[in-house]
Amino acid sequence: MIDIINKRINDNKFILIAEIGVNYYDIAAKENITPMEAAKLMIKEAAEAGVHAVKFQTYKAETLASKDSPHYWDINEEPTDSQYKLFKKFDSFGYDEYKELADYCETYNVEFLSTPFDVASADYLNELMNVYKISSSDLNNIKFVEYIAKKNKPILLSVGASNEDEISRSVELIKKYNDKKITLLHCVLEYPTPYEHANLNKIQTIKSTFEDCNIGYSDHTKPECNYEVLKTAYILGANIIEKHFTLDKTLKGNDHYHAMDPNDVRKIIKEISYIRTLLGNGTLECLESEKKARLNARRSLVAAKEIQKGDIITEDMLTFKRPGNGISADRFEDIVGKKANTTIKIDTVLKDEMVDE
Repeated sequence: MIDIINKRINDNKFILIAEIGVNYYDIAAKENITPMEAAKLMIKEAAEAGVHAVKFQTYKAETLASKDSPHYWDINEEPTDSQYKLFKKFDSFGYDEYKELADYCETYNVEFLSTPFDVASADYLNELMNVYKISSSDLNNIKFVEYIAKKNKPILLSVGASNEDEISRSVELIKKYNDKKITLLHCVLEYPTPYEHANLNKIQTIKSTFEDCNIGYSDHTKPECNYEVLKTAYILGANIIEKHFTLDKTLKGNDHYHAMDPNDVRKIIKEISYIRTLLGNGTLECLESEKKARLNARRSLVAAKEIQKGDIITEDMLTFKRPGNGISADRFEDIVGKKANTTIKIDTVLKDEMVDE
């Protein structure tokens, strides 16, 4: 299995996950192709645009929602009025189909993921994935979280619509059975998420509260032209970003209306790459590119008057001027009281050989 996510996490590199989910069903209908053909087309387009992983959703409506489960999305965008009815439209794939998709991902060097929503799918996806994703909606599904934790693979845990105690409970439960790194994904369980509800400062709160976890962001806002939401999330510490993916953002239904398309992917990766260049590595040291300026802009000790050979150097004999290629100004106290080894003319930059050791 391709192992991109873990390697990039270890190298502190940005990761973009295209959440295909079940959007391929609508793409299939639009393009008059089979769902499998549509899913592969979306993998291809996402990979060629530059994503590092693609993610699907694996469930059966009967095990996921009761038949009277109400909707919680914008029905102007997705008119289906119950969760069961919606999920029933998109639950035909099983192990064979996901195995075919996982193999197809390998041909494009993109990592395959799918969020399991039941024990059966968690079991058969195990041989297809290096990383598990647990949905925000399952944060209170303790037995299921425990079941996935026991697989002992790295976990991406979305924490939308949750309180701190619930996140802590899940993290501690996972750690009990799993020694792999946990990634917590800030998420707002609102489809689409209004920009004023994005609450991106929560990323920093999660980061400071759960210091031993990786931090990411699962986004449900509508893409804006400059991708300020995702760029801000990255700057605040979300090194992994997951966003729904489509080939047509105008399609009605499910997760197209707040998704990114291949053009968005290319721009997002370019923008994040630029931001990463601006951020640098953060080390507290002089850059190689600053050394010339440092040498010329810093100050050296300079003779404020002519100093005769044999004179004991006093404070009034010294001043501080550029360039910094002589005795550094911060050695002032060391030089005062030393004897001059040679006559030093006024305005001369002092060198070590001009004074006693």
